[in-house]
Amino acid sequence: MRLFYLFKKEILEVFRQKEMVAVLFIAPLLQTILLGYVVRTDIQNIPVEIVNLSSSPDAFRLVNRITHSPLFQVTGLHRRPLDYQEIFKKGQAKAVIVFRDEEMTTAPGRLKGASGLAGGKEGPASGNGESGAATLRPASLLPRPSVQILMDGADANSAMIATGYFYGVIKRYLEDLLADQGQQLPLQPQTLIRFNPSLNSIHYMGPGIVALLLTITTMFLTAIALVREKEQQTLDTLLISRLTPVEIFLGKTLPMALIGLVEMTLGIVVVLLLFRIHLRGSLGLLFIAALVFLFSILSVGFLISLISQTQQQALFFSWFTMVLFLMLSGLLTPVENIPSVFQWLVEINPLRYLVKIIREIFLKGNGLAYFWKDLVVMGVVGFVSFFLSLLNFRRSVVR
Repeated sequence: MRLFYLFKKEILEVFRQKEMVAVLFIAPLLQTILLGYVVRTDIQNIPVEIVNLSSSPDAFRLVNRITHSPLFQVTGLHRRPLDYQEIFKKGQAKAVIVFRDEEMTTAPGRLKGASGLAGGKEGPASGNGESGAATLRPASLLPRPSVQILMDGADANSAMIATGYFYGVIKRYLEDLLADQGQQLPLQPQTLIRFNPSLNSIHYMGPGIVALLLTITTMFLTAIALVREKEQQTLDTLLISRLTPVEIFLGKTLPMALIGLVEMTLGIVVVLLLFRIHLRGSLGLLFIAALVFLFSILSVGFLISLISQTQQQALFFSWFTMVLFLMLSGLLTPVENIPSVFQWLVEINPLRYLVKIIREIFLKGNGLAYFWKDLVVMGVVGFVSFFLSLLNFRRSVVR
Protein backbone atom coordinates (compact mmCIF):
# COMPACT_ATOMS: atom_id res chain seq x y z
CA MET A 1 0.00 0.00 0.00
CA ARG A 2 2.88 2.39 0.79
CA LEU A 3 4.38 1.63 -2.59
CA PHE A 4 1.04 2.33 -4.25
CA TYR A 5 0.79 5.79 -2.67
CA LEU A 6 4.32 6.66 -3.77
CA PHE A 7 3.50 5.39 -7.26
CA LYS A 8 0.35 7.54 -7.32
CA LYS A 9 2.31 10.56 -6.07
CA GLU A 10 4.86 10.24 -8.88
CA ILE A 11 2.15 9.91 -11.54
CA LEU A 12 0.39 13.02 -10.25
CA GLU A 13 3.71 14.86 -10.07
CA VAL A 14 4.49 14.08 -13.71
CA PHE A 15 1.06 15.06 -15.01
CA ARG A 16 0.54 18.03 -12.71
CA GLN A 17 1.23 20.31 -15.66
CA LYS A 18 -0.99 19.75 -18.68
CA GLU A 19 1.92 20.58 -20.97
CA MET A 20 3.62 17.37 -19.84
CA VAL A 21 1.02 15.30 -21.68
CA ALA A 22 2.12 16.86 -24.97
CA VAL A 23 5.79 16.55 -24.04
CA LEU A 24 5.51 12.90 -23.04
CA PHE A 25 3.22 11.53 -25.74
CA ILE A 26 2.77 13.91 -28.67
CA ALA A 27 6.38 15.06 -28.98
CA PRO A 28 7.81 11.50 -29.04
CA LEU A 29 5.35 10.52 -31.77
CA LEU A 30 6.43 13.49 -33.86
CA GLN A 31 10.07 12.57 -33.20
CA THR A 32 9.44 9.01 -34.35
CA ILE A 33 7.80 10.16 -37.57
CA LEU A 34 10.46 12.80 -38.24
CA LEU A 35 13.43 10.56 -37.49
CA GLY A 36 11.91 7.75 -39.52
CA TYR A 37 11.91 9.87 -42.65
CA VAL A 38 15.10 11.85 -41.97
CA VAL A 39 17.54 9.27 -40.61
CA ARG A 40 17.92 7.22 -43.78
CA THR A 41 21.01 5.62 -45.27
CA ASP A 42 19.75 5.21 -48.82
CA ILE A 43 20.33 8.10 -51.22
CA GLN A 44 17.96 9.39 -53.89
CA ASN A 45 17.77 12.38 -56.24
CA ILE A 46 21.56 12.72 -56.49
CA PRO A 47 22.31 15.99 -58.36
CA VAL A 48 24.31 15.14 -61.49
CA GLU A 49 25.88 17.16 -64.30
CA ILE A 50 26.29 15.20 -67.55
CA VAL A 51 28.89 16.11 -70.18
CA ASN A 52 28.32 14.17 -73.42
CA LEU A 53 31.31 14.61 -75.75
CA SER A 54 30.59 11.36 -77.60
CA SER A 55 28.81 10.88 -80.92
CA SER A 56 27.97 7.25 -80.14
CA PRO A 57 24.31 6.16 -79.86
CA ASP A 58 25.31 4.13 -76.79
CA ALA A 59 26.26 7.30 -74.94
CA PHE A 60 22.93 8.93 -75.76
CA ARG A 61 21.01 5.83 -74.62
CA LEU A 62 22.93 5.69 -71.35
CA VAL A 63 22.35 9.40 -70.75
CA ASN A 64 18.65 8.76 -71.27
CA ARG A 65 18.69 5.98 -68.66
CA ILE A 66 20.43 8.18 -66.10
CA THR A 67 18.02 11.05 -66.80
CA HIS A 68 14.95 8.87 -66.22
CA SER A 69 16.32 7.06 -63.17
CA PRO A 70 14.66 7.99 -59.84
CA LEU A 71 18.10 7.79 -58.20
CA PHE A 72 19.50 10.81 -60.03
CA GLN A 73 18.45 14.39 -60.63
CA VAL A 74 20.16 15.70 -63.76
CA THR A 75 20.84 19.38 -63.13
CA GLY A 76 22.56 20.01 -66.45
CA LEU A 77 23.26 18.30 -69.79
CA HIS A 78 26.20 19.75 -71.69
CA ARG A 79 28.03 19.20 -74.98
CA ARG A 80 31.18 21.01 -73.96
CA PRO A 81 33.72 20.61 -71.12
CA LEU A 82 32.95 21.93 -67.65
CA ASP A 83 35.02 23.11 -64.72
CA TYR A 84 33.99 20.25 -62.45
CA GLN A 85 36.07 21.55 -59.52
CA GLU A 86 34.04 24.76 -59.46
CA ILE A 87 30.80 22.79 -59.72
CA PHE A 88 31.74 20.75 -56.66
CA LYS A 89 32.86 23.82 -54.70
CA LYS A 90 29.55 25.59 -55.37
CA GLY A 91 27.57 22.47 -54.49
CA GLN A 92 25.75 22.46 -57.83
CA ALA A 93 26.15 18.69 -58.20
CA LYS A 94 27.53 15.68 -56.38
CA ALA A 95 28.75 14.01 -59.57
CA VAL A 96 29.87 14.86 -63.10
CA ILE A 97 29.48 12.11 -65.71
CA VAL A 98 31.63 12.54 -68.83
CA PHE A 99 30.99 10.57 -72.03
CA ARG A 100 33.51 10.74 -74.84
CA ASP A 101 34.69 8.67 -77.77
CA GLU A 102 37.40 6.18 -76.94
CA GLU A 103 39.95 7.70 -79.31
CA MET A 104 39.91 10.90 -77.19
CA THR A 105 42.74 10.12 -74.78
CA THR A 106 41.84 13.02 -72.49
CA ALA A 107 38.79 15.17 -72.06
CA PRO A 108 39.37 18.48 -73.85
CA GLY A 109 39.39 21.88 -72.18
CA ARG A 110 39.02 22.21 -68.44
CA LEU A 111 38.35 18.51 -67.89
CA LYS A 112 41.84 17.65 -69.14
CA GLY A 113 43.72 15.74 -66.47
CA ALA A 114 40.57 15.03 -64.42
CA SER A 115 40.43 11.36 -63.58
CA GLY A 116 39.35 8.81 -61.03
CA LEU A 117 36.10 8.21 -59.25
CA ALA A 118 36.16 10.92 -56.61
CA GLY A 119 37.40 14.46 -56.71
CA GLY A 120 40.00 13.87 -59.43
CA LYS A 121 41.97 11.17 -57.62
CA GLU A 122 43.80 8.71 -59.84
CA GLY A 123 41.83 5.58 -60.53
CA PRO A 124 42.90 2.30 -62.17
CA ALA A 125 44.07 2.86 -65.73
CA SER A 126 42.03 1.39 -68.53
CA GLY A 127 43.25 0.01 -71.82
CA ASN A 128 43.02 3.35 -73.62
CA GLY A 129 45.08 5.21 -71.04
CA GLU A 130 42.15 6.95 -69.31
CA SER A 131 41.85 6.66 -65.53
CA GLY A 132 38.45 5.70 -64.12
CA ALA A 133 36.95 5.34 -67.61
CA ALA A 134 34.88 2.34 -68.73
CA THR A 135 34.44 1.39 -72.40
CA LEU A 136 30.82 0.60 -73.18
CA ARG A 137 31.08 -1.29 -76.48
CA PRO A 138 34.08 -3.56 -77.06
CA ALA A 139 33.74 -3.77 -80.82
CA SER A 140 31.70 -1.73 -83.25
CA LEU A 141 31.96 0.19 -86.50
CA LEU A 142 30.52 3.17 -84.65
CA PRO A 143 32.60 5.27 -82.26
CA ARG A 144 33.24 3.44 -79.01
CA PRO A 145 32.20 5.59 -76.03
CA SER A 146 33.84 5.62 -72.63
CA VAL A 147 32.38 7.03 -69.43
CA GLN A 148 34.17 8.79 -66.61
CA ILE A 149 32.59 9.29 -63.20
CA LEU A 150 33.79 12.30 -61.21
CA MET A 151 32.50 12.40 -57.64
CA ASP A 152 32.49 15.02 -54.91
CA GLY A 153 34.28 13.05 -52.22
CA ALA A 154 33.62 15.49 -49.36
CA ASP A 155 30.86 13.14 -48.18
CA ALA A 156 32.71 9.86 -48.61
CA ASN A 157 29.76 7.62 -47.74
CA SER A 158 27.40 9.30 -50.21
CA ALA A 159 30.11 9.29 -52.88
CA MET A 160 30.65 5.54 -52.56
CA ILE A 161 26.92 4.79 -52.63
CA ALA A 162 26.35 7.06 -55.63
CA THR A 163 29.28 5.49 -57.49
CA GLY A 164 27.71 2.08 -56.91
CA TYR A 165 24.43 3.39 -58.34
CA PHE A 166 26.19 4.57 -61.49
CA TYR A 167 27.98 1.26 -61.92
CA GLY A 168 24.64 -0.50 -61.54
CA VAL A 169 23.08 1.56 -64.33
CA ILE A 170 26.05 0.87 -66.62
CA LYS A 171 26.02 -2.85 -65.79
CA ARG A 172 22.31 -3.19 -66.56
CA TYR A 173 22.79 -1.36 -69.85
CA LEU A 174 25.63 -3.68 -70.86
CA GLU A 175 23.52 -6.72 -69.97
CA ASP A 176 20.67 -5.43 -72.14
CA LEU A 177 23.14 -4.68 -74.94
CA LEU A 178 24.54 -8.20 -74.88
CA ALA A 179 21.05 -9.70 -74.65
CA ASP A 180 20.06 -7.86 -77.85
CA GLN A 181 23.03 -9.52 -79.54
CA GLY A 182 22.11 -12.96 -78.20
CA GLN A 183 24.99 -12.99 -75.71
CA GLN A 184 25.35 -12.81 -71.96
CA LEU A 185 28.00 -12.10 -69.36
CA PRO A 186 30.27 -15.09 -68.67
CA LEU A 187 29.52 -14.82 -64.94
CA GLN A 188 26.00 -13.93 -63.89
CA PRO A 189 25.63 -13.56 -60.10
CA GLN A 190 22.27 -14.43 -58.58
CA THR A 191 21.49 -12.19 -55.60
CA LEU A 192 18.87 -13.16 -53.01
CA ILE A 193 18.08 -10.56 -50.35
CA ARG A 194 16.22 -11.82 -47.28
CA PHE A 195 14.24 -9.92 -44.62
CA ASN A 196 14.40 -6.56 -46.46
CA PRO A 197 14.24 -7.32 -50.20
CA SER A 198 13.59 -3.71 -51.19
CA LEU A 199 16.66 -2.54 -49.20
CA ASN A 200 14.49 0.19 -47.71
CA SER A 201 16.51 1.83 -44.95
CA ILE A 202 13.38 2.82 -43.02
CA HIS A 203 12.73 -0.88 -42.35
CA TYR A 204 16.12 -1.01 -40.64
CA MET A 205 15.99 2.35 -38.86
CA GLY A 206 12.32 2.29 -37.77
CA PRO A 207 12.55 -0.42 -35.08
CA GLY A 208 15.75 1.15 -33.73
CA ILE A 209 14.01 4.51 -33.39
CA VAL A 210 11.40 2.84 -31.16
CA ALA A 211 14.23 1.74 -28.86
CA LEU A 212 15.60 5.28 -28.80
CA LEU A 213 12.14 6.63 -28.00
CA LEU A 214 11.91 4.30 -25.02
CA THR A 215 15.30 5.49 -23.78
CA ILE A 216 14.92 9.26 -23.94
CA THR A 217 11.83 9.83 -21.82
CA THR A 218 12.42 7.18 -19.17
CA MET A 219 16.02 8.21 -18.51
CA PHE A 220 15.25 11.92 -18.25
CA LEU A 221 12.21 11.45 -15.99
CA THR A 222 14.00 9.02 -13.69
CA ALA A 223 17.13 11.17 -13.49
CA ILE A 224 15.20 14.13 -12.07
CA ALA A 225 12.84 12.09 -9.85
CA LEU A 226 14.90 12.08 -6.64
CA VAL A 227 16.61 15.41 -7.35
CA ARG A 228 13.21 17.08 -7.46
CA GLU A 229 12.59 15.86 -3.91
CA LYS A 230 15.89 17.42 -2.83
CA GLU A 231 15.09 20.79 -4.40
CA GLN A 232 11.55 20.86 -2.99
CA GLN A 233 12.93 19.82 0.43
CA THR A 234 10.51 16.92 0.64
CA LEU A 235 13.20 14.26 0.69
CA ASP A 236 13.35 14.27 4.51
CA THR A 237 9.65 13.46 4.63
CA LEU A 238 10.28 10.56 2.31
CA LEU A 239 13.19 9.31 4.41
CA ILE A 240 11.39 9.37 7.76
CA SER A 241 8.58 7.31 6.29
CA ARG A 242 8.67 3.56 6.62
CA LEU A 243 9.63 3.12 2.97
CA THR A 244 12.71 1.00 2.34
CA PRO A 245 15.32 1.99 -0.28
CA VAL A 246 13.97 -0.72 -2.59
CA GLU A 247 10.43 0.64 -2.23
CA ILE A 248 11.66 4.16 -2.96
CA PHE A 249 13.45 2.86 -6.05
CA LEU A 250 10.33 1.06 -7.25
CA GLY A 251 8.06 3.98 -6.44
CA LYS A 252 10.26 6.35 -8.43
CA THR A 253 10.89 4.08 -11.42
CA LEU A 254 7.67 2.11 -11.97
CA PRO A 255 5.67 5.19 -13.11
CA MET A 256 8.41 5.98 -15.62
CA ALA A 257 8.38 2.38 -16.82
CA LEU A 258 4.63 2.58 -17.37
CA ILE A 259 4.98 5.83 -19.31
CA GLY A 260 7.79 4.30 -21.35
CA LEU A 261 5.71 1.25 -22.27
CA VAL A 262 2.83 3.47 -23.39
CA GLU A 263 5.20 5.52 -25.55
CA MET A 264 6.73 2.35 -26.96
CA THR A 265 3.28 1.04 -27.87
CA LEU A 266 2.49 4.27 -29.71
CA GLY A 267 5.86 4.07 -31.47
CA ILE A 268 5.16 0.50 -32.60
CA VAL A 269 1.78 1.60 -33.98
CA VAL A 270 3.52 4.34 -35.99
CA VAL A 271 6.11 1.88 -37.31
CA LEU A 272 3.44 -0.64 -38.31
CA LEU A 273 0.89 1.71 -39.85
CA LEU A 274 2.87 4.66 -41.16
CA PHE A 275 6.18 3.04 -42.12
CA ARG A 276 4.43 -0.23 -43.09
CA ILE A 277 7.04 -2.43 -41.44
CA HIS A 278 5.75 -5.94 -40.77
CA LEU A 279 6.23 -7.45 -37.32
CA ARG A 280 7.46 -10.97 -38.10
CA GLY A 281 8.20 -12.01 -34.53
CA SER A 282 6.39 -12.15 -31.21
CA LEU A 283 4.95 -8.96 -29.76
CA GLY A 284 5.11 -10.54 -26.32
CA LEU A 285 8.86 -11.14 -26.62
CA LEU A 286 9.24 -7.55 -27.73
CA PHE A 287 7.65 -6.28 -24.52
CA ILE A 288 9.65 -8.75 -22.39
CA ALA A 289 12.85 -7.36 -23.90
CA ALA A 290 11.54 -3.84 -23.26
CA LEU A 291 10.90 -4.66 -19.58
CA VAL A 292 14.43 -6.00 -19.11
CA PHE A 293 15.81 -2.93 -20.84
CA LEU A 294 13.67 -0.63 -18.69
CA PHE A 295 15.03 -2.21 -15.52
CA SER A 296 18.53 -1.53 -16.82
CA ILE A 297 18.01 2.02 -18.08
CA LEU A 298 15.89 3.07 -15.07
CA SER A 299 18.60 1.82 -12.73
CA VAL A 300 21.11 3.97 -14.60
CA GLY A 301 18.73 6.94 -14.42
CA PHE A 302 18.16 6.47 -10.69
CA LEU A 303 21.91 6.30 -10.14
CA ILE A 304 22.27 9.62 -11.99
CA SER A 305 19.56 11.07 -9.77
CA LEU A 306 21.50 10.02 -6.68
CA ILE A 307 24.79 11.61 -7.71
CA SER A 308 23.15 14.87 -8.85
CA GLN A 309 22.35 17.77 -6.54
CA THR A 310 20.19 19.82 -8.92
CA GLN A 311 17.86 19.08 -11.80
CA GLN A 312 20.29 20.86 -14.14
CA GLN A 313 23.04 18.46 -13.14
CA ALA A 314 20.72 15.49 -13.56
CA LEU A 315 19.65 16.64 -17.03
CA PHE A 316 23.27 17.19 -18.06
CA PHE A 317 24.44 13.77 -16.83
CA SER A 318 21.45 11.99 -18.36
CA TRP A 319 21.89 13.81 -21.68
CA PHE A 320 25.59 12.91 -21.79
CA THR A 321 24.80 9.28 -20.95
CA MET A 322 22.01 9.09 -23.51
CA VAL A 323 24.22 10.49 -26.30
CA LEU A 324 26.94 8.01 -25.35
CA PHE A 325 24.43 5.15 -25.43
CA LEU A 326 23.12 6.34 -28.81
CA MET A 327 26.52 6.63 -30.47
CA LEU A 328 27.57 3.18 -29.22
CA SER A 329 24.26 1.41 -29.89
CA GLY A 330 24.60 0.54 -33.57
CA LEU A 331 21.48 2.54 -34.36
CA LEU A 332 23.25 5.01 -36.67
CA THR A 333 26.49 3.17 -37.48
CA PRO A 334 27.43 -0.53 -37.21
CA VAL A 335 29.08 -1.42 -33.91
CA GLU A 336 31.83 -3.15 -35.91
CA ASN A 337 32.96 0.28 -37.13
CA ILE A 338 33.48 1.56 -33.58
CA PRO A 339 37.20 1.61 -32.64
CA SER A 340 38.36 -1.35 -30.56
CA VAL A 341 39.34 0.93 -27.68
CA PHE A 342 35.64 1.72 -27.15
CA GLN A 343 34.30 -1.80 -27.71
CA TRP A 344 34.14 -2.47 -23.98
CA LEU A 345 31.64 0.41 -23.70
CA VAL A 346 29.62 -1.16 -26.51
CA GLU A 347 29.45 -4.43 -24.59
CA ILE A 348 27.89 -2.80 -21.50
CA ASN A 349 25.52 -0.52 -23.42
CA PRO A 350 21.94 -1.76 -22.84
CA LEU A 351 20.58 0.27 -25.77
CA ARG A 352 22.84 -1.66 -28.14
CA TYR A 353 21.15 -4.93 -27.17
CA LEU A 354 17.60 -3.57 -27.32
CA VAL A 355 18.20 -2.14 -30.81
CA LYS A 356 19.52 -5.51 -31.93
CA ILE A 357 16.63 -7.45 -30.38
CA ILE A 358 13.90 -5.18 -31.77
CA ARG A 359 15.39 -5.36 -35.27
CA GLU A 360 15.64 -9.13 -35.10
CA ILE A 361 12.03 -9.48 -33.93
CA PHE A 362 10.66 -7.04 -36.51
CA LEU A 363 12.71 -8.01 -39.56
CA LYS A 364 13.74 -11.63 -38.99
CA GLY A 365 11.07 -12.95 -36.65
CA ASN A 366 13.73 -14.37 -34.32
CA GLY A 367 12.70 -16.02 -31.09
CA LEU A 368 14.18 -16.14 -27.61
CA ALA A 369 16.78 -18.74 -28.64
CA TYR A 370 18.52 -16.15 -30.82
CA PHE A 371 18.89 -13.32 -28.31
CA TRP A 372 18.61 -14.71 -24.78
CA LYS A 373 22.26 -13.80 -24.16
CA ASP A 374 21.47 -10.17 -24.97
CA LEU A 375 18.67 -10.22 -22.39
CA VAL A 376 21.08 -11.62 -19.81
CA VAL A 377 23.61 -8.85 -20.45
CA MET A 378 20.92 -6.17 -20.14
CA GLY A 379 19.77 -7.75 -16.90
CA VAL A 380 23.32 -7.83 -15.51
CA VAL A 381 23.82 -4.14 -16.35
CA GLY A 382 20.53 -3.40 -14.60
CA PHE A 383 21.45 -5.34 -11.45
CA VAL A 384 24.87 -3.70 -11.25
CA SER A 385 23.33 -0.23 -11.60
CA PHE A 386 20.62 -1.14 -9.07
CA PHE A 387 23.23 -2.38 -6.58
CA LEU A 388 25.29 0.79 -6.99
CA SER A 389 22.15 2.86 -6.46
CA LEU A 390 21.33 1.12 -3.19
CA LEU A 391 24.96 1.31 -2.11
CA ASN A 392 25.10 5.07 -2.62
CA PHE A 393 21.56 5.86 -1.50
CA ARG A 394 22.23 6.73 2.13
CA ARG A 395 25.46 8.55 1.40
CA SER A 396 23.85 10.66 -1.33
CA VAL A 397 20.81 11.73 0.64
CA VAL A 398 22.86 12.57 3.74
CA ARG A 399 25.17 14.73 1.64
